[in-house]
Amino acid sequence: MSFRPERQVEQEELVGGILESLRLRDLTIATAESLTAGMLSMLLTDVSGASSVVRGGLVVYATDLKSSLAGVSPELLAEGGAVQPEVAEQLARGARRHCVADWGVGLTGVAGPDWQDGVPPGTVHLGFAGPHGSVIRTERLSGDRGSIRCGAAFRALEHLEGLLR
Repeated sequence: MSFRPERQVEQEELVGGILESLRLRDLTIATAESLTAGMLSMLLTDVSGASSVVRGGLVVYATDLKSSLAGVSPELLAEGGAVQPEVAEQLARGARRHCVADWGVGLTGVAGPDWQDGVPPGTVHLGFAGPHGSVIRTERLSGDRGSIRCGAAFRALEHLEGLLR
């Protein structure tokens, strides 16, 4: 089953390229997902041979799990809520650390239809933690709840591909 049927070939090529890039460098990857609740992990493992580089993932949909499972600072969560760029970064670092991977990707955001912690729907923060540090990307997506969640996972793949170049 394709995550985004209208872009199936593009999606498979993108994921295949990411997996091959990781494989050639003998690197691994893990995820910590809130907004997407495992969708990114599903995309990464939808291609044959993914087990050689994908270590696993954490689905931390509830705010308290972001801290207890992924290691996000409880103070950060208490001060600004779960939808902050720094949360995405800490999710990525937590995925990397807890899954013992070379790369970690963290996703948090608001799919809607309601605002969360003062943040409008469509706001997505993507965190990437790798061997040489971390990067945060913020996206503003539109559409319904499903479109925003799918778009967040796909944007994470696109940014990851760029980081691996």
